[in-house]
Amino acid sequence: MRNRAPLFNERIYAPYKIAALVEVLNEQGITPAQSLKDTGVDEQRIYDASALTSVRQYVAVCGNAIALSANAETPFKTGSRLHLSAYGMYGYALMSCLEMRDYFRLGVKYHSLATPTLVIEWSERDGKAIWTFPDALLFNESRQIRQFLIEQQFTQHVTQLQDVFGGPCPPLKAYFSYSAPPHVHLYSKYLGCPCVFDHDQCELHYDSAILDITPPLGHKLTATVMQQTCERLIGQAKVSSGISGEVYQRLLRRPGEFPSMQLIAEQLDMTPRNLRRLLQAENTSFTEILDDVRCSLATEYLKTTKMSTDDIALLLGFSEPTNFRRAFKRWTGKTTGEYRGD
Repeated sequence: MRNRAPLFNERIYAPYKIAALVEVLNEQGITPAQSLKDTGVDEQRIYDASALTSVRQYVAVCGNAIALSANAETPFKTGSRLHLSAYGMYGYALMSCLEMRDYFRLGVKYHSLATPTLVIEWSERDGKAIWTFPDALLFNESRQIRQFLIEQQFTQHVTQLQDVFGGPCPPLKAYFSYSAPPHVHLYSKYLGCPCVFDHDQCELHYDSAILDITPPLGHKLTATVMQQTCERLIGQAKVSSGISGEVYQRLLRRPGEFPSMQLIAEQLDMTPRNLRRLLQAENTSFTEILDDVRCSLATEYLKTTKMSTDDIALLLGFSEPTNFRRAFKRWTGKTTGEYRGD
């Protein structure tokens, strides 16, 4: 069995988070060389959009920050500098949303493009729009690293929602799953809301009244183009990275004869249970990957061939054409006829 590391080690992210943290530390007299020591990140390329880094490398820089800096504001200052404009297509897709509700939805959907260190979800309940962070981290790290990343992430969320909203939009309340630290005053300073500690999980609450508001930069055509680009980027990352990439490649080898999860697990010399667990660690599942493969093939067949939808359904392994049409509508928001321009 070839032991593939999950996405935390894959160098697929531009170094914008690393650059922001290095800047903050440099202002404290800590040189970039010190900040980046033993991380494998090239000091000369932290502003190079073509340079690729991993989540693990960013976390390593955070570890250096904790060891080198006694300034508790470091993660908060870093989060406050991570504006959406630094996130390329992902950031512009969010800024061009037609409603704030789309921002919450797409922020979760495309989160894998943003050097993710936390799992995020969102829900609407009791008059509130709520970001939740069900797992403190996507991997095992120290308590100090955990807290540093949460402080940075929460400040980043507040900063970026304000970017989209076009003005001040403070949360109603922030909740944390750990006890209040000595620098507790910094939380309300940077988040702009009351903060509650020793909660069952980390959450960030907003008034749900903002969800129907149109952001100042909302634009239908731009939103469509940017979201399509994000879909392609996510697809490319899945095809090329981690265990999910292995599964993608095997499903694509013989389109129309998709192997079962059991068979792919055997090919990878592991049990289905282990495969399921590894895919969950990469924030996906066998069913989601199979759906993505089918969707990619369906759109390709519809764009480049004159095959009937019944034939395409058969090629994609659907027992009934109606099931394919229903799935295609769910994947793309369009009927097959609309997609083809019939």
